[in-house]
Amino acid sequence: MRKEFLVPFNDVVSIFLISFVIRLLSYLNVNTGIIHVHVAPYSNDLKKISERNKTNRANKKMMSITWKISYAQVREELKQPVTTASTDPLPPTVLVKTTLDAKEYLNNSKSMSTPLKVAVVGAGLSGLIAARELERESHEVVVLEKSHRLGGVWVYDPRIESDLVGIDPDREIVHATIYKSLRTNSPRQIMGFSDYTFQGKEYGDPRMFPGHEEILRYLEDFVERFGVLKLIRFNSEVIRVESLSPGNGFVVESKKSGSSSGWSSTLTEIFDAVVVCNGHNTQPRVATDIPGILEWPKKQLHAHNYRVPEPYRDQVVVIIGNGSSAYDISREIAIVAKEVHLMSRSSNVKGSKLDKYDNIWQQSKIDRVLKDGTVQFQDHVSITADTIIHCTGYEFHIPFLKTKGIVSIEDSRVVPIYGHVFPPQLAPRLSFVGLFHMGMTFLPAELQSKWIARALSGTVSLPSEKEMLHNIEQFYRQMEERGIPKRNTHSLNHNMDYLDWLSDRLGITRPPQTLKDFYARFIERFHGDHEGFRETFEDDCLINDEI
Repeated sequence: MRKEFLVPFNDVVSIFLISFVIRLLSYLNVNTGIIHVHVAPYSNDLKKISERNKTNRANKKMMSITWKISYAQVREELKQPVTTASTDPLPPTVLVKTTLDAKEYLNNSKSMSTPLKVAVVGAGLSGLIAARELERESHEVVVLEKSHRLGGVWVYDPRIESDLVGIDPDREIVHATIYKSLRTNSPRQIMGFSDYTFQGKEYGDPRMFPGHEEILRYLEDFVERFGVLKLIRFNSEVIRVESLSPGNGFVVESKKSGSSSGWSSTLTEIFDAVVVCNGHNTQPRVATDIPGILEWPKKQLHAHNYRVPEPYRDQVVVIIGNGSSAYDISREIAIVAKEVHLMSRSSNVKGSKLDKYDNIWQQSKIDRVLKDGTVQFQDHVSITADTIIHCTGYEFHIPFLKTKGIVSIEDSRVVPIYGHVFPPQLAPRLSFVGLFHMGMTFLPAELQSKWIARALSGTVSLPSEKEMLHNIEQFYRQMEERGIPKRNTHSLNHNMDYLDWLSDRLGITRPPQTLKDFYARFIERFHGDHEGFRETFEDDCLINDEI
């Protein structure tokens, strides 16, 4: 049996009528069938939705709260939801099983029926693509950017912080983290967004692995092409994002400052949703576990504050770390320095001079440092150093986010978070783009942004809070069983499976196998020939006509 009722769109009235219908049918001993309660918005809302759907036909579907009275039918019917054909421009069909589900749905119905006011924190790569995707879903988007220009980590700034190591919480933070000579570690073919590729665009540096200026010019071009600039508020530092009661949005407090005059003012606003895209390269992680490191009297800095090699001319420099920044900076400093010593975090490495270099040594792990400037390694080798550079990565830092303990950071793990994007208790109204690392950058950020924008508009659905939390617990348990440290929670490990998973959530075609094969070949070369991977990989591509 199927019964249909049309009720006005009002939370209290709608819930009351649904409850009344259920009680009536229960009184009449109706214990099977489906009731469709069509929730019709008021005329003003309907007008807004109709106007929106002139440009967004994808949302032109019927919204109905489908009440299942026969619990025996729930599982099967959830697999094949009942829909009602209609020309009314209303959001998609949803399925509910209890009055509580209906109430929760109605509390969140604004995200299904009208555009949301969404704050995006940060105008770097992730913030820009998030803003583009949110606007495509007709949301009202405001991008809050601390600095006076877009680009995030790709903006070079010669300034450095007063605390070169980055420990002092009261220091004035310089967001820029790249050094002047930095080149990309990824080829053009895997950079850029799906509908606006980086490949084929040149802004003065045609190399396959261009310098940072080329990426910034591409992002500026992207913003102009898709009209994102009008959405950005520059010189607006977010100082507080605080969740209200579930379904009621967030208080967002931002500090607006004059770029040169020194004035500032504070603005407090209410947003329906917040997308955090503030990056993860501002709070340095420092090797404070080395005995004596905090008392060492000579110069120390984190790679965050390295810009050019000249200040290290004729010095003995120790570099802690073995990632890309340690590799690049050591080679650049060696041109002017007296000696460069690379410290391994492994105890099994024996000190030796590197091939092709007269003044670079690979050393074992540091045992301790002394107040006279001595650095002692675990293989009993000692040197007297002038400078120590920490190329030791970054911590996640979201000091403005206040969620009453729902979201926290534990050893570079944002918890709890589903799919590296959604905290289940606040989904989809709070989300993150760009927490991942060790993988492609542009395409994952784009897919995450699409997922967020469509979840907010109701064109894709998320699992229940319980299901998301269960998925997260399983993921953490698998990491522990495999011995993967907590700090690698958001590492993609150069694997393309995550892109497939996101594509499946969106119901779109997965990335082509040719892209996956190309990326796998590149990663193999990157790990196998770190000294010259850029040149040799480009040569291979020229031979195979892949440029």
